[in-house]
Amino acid sequence: MEHIARFFFGVSGNVIALFLFLSPVITFWRIIKRKSTEDFSGVPYNMTLLNCLLSAWYGLPFVSPNNILVTTINGAGSVIEAIYVVIFLIFAERRAKVRMLGLLSVVTAIFATVVLVSLLALHGKARTVFCGLAATVFSICMYASPLSIMRLVIKTKSVEYMPFLLSLSVFLCGTSWFIYGLLGLDPFIYIPNGCGSFLGLMQLILYAIYRKNKGPAAGAGKGEDADDADEVEDAKKAAAAVEMGEAKIKVDDDTAVVDEPAVVDKVAAQV
Repeated sequence: MEHIARFFFGVSGNVIALFLFLSPVITFWRIIKRKSTEDFSGVPYNMTLLNCLLSAWYGLPFVSPNNILVTTINGAGSVIEAIYVVIFLIFAERRAKVRMLGLLSVVTAIFATVVLVSLLALHGKARTVFCGLAATVFSICMYASPLSIMRLVIKTKSVEYMPFLLSLSVFLCGTSWFIYGLLGLDPFIYIPNGCGSFLGLMQLILYAIYRKNKGPAAGAGKGEDADDADEVEDAKKAAAAVEMGEAKIKVDDDTAVVDEPAVVDKVAAQV
């Protein structure tokens, strides 16, 4: 019965994580139509790619047994994120393209190092621990990316930049993989996804508190001084650059896009 429950939560985690990985499609369709990356940041896509690669590697049978569902979704996520990175490189300006290539080189180097060390220098339990730690560190970093948006919500008392469905998906994805890891007694899965589930829950609580304020941020311009108003605007700009698994949300076709990450792109996914 325990194996059936674990399989169920693994499959549900795959489905939700795939949704988070695909959520930036709207953004990249916009980039392709306008032939420009505008002010979007390509950094989160590289980081999500690294997270997916490490998690997919960790899920392979010769690294950690009985975690093939981890490999399936993160393998798919790696392909999706790689496509995002290629599109970004095609349409980015020269300076941004150079930065992206540099970061992509770092991502490739880190993943190649983990693979080579785990294959050539480590065996058995040592290999599992080494690859698990690498995947855990980057998964936690992925799940922590929406913290700036949560700070913006508290600052402005508005959920304009934190869509409910994305926050709910982050919570459900983190919870599914958290339970999956618990049932398999795998700390390298339940620890990072437990963090993701908690942060997703915090987003839902903030949404419940400020759900009536969905218009322009209420914090600035109501008795705040100019410095506070400027700080809110800076926070908005910072939040617009945050992308989770994997994830960018189009707020207005001509003006604003809000980024959440992969999550959970996965977000997400973050396993």
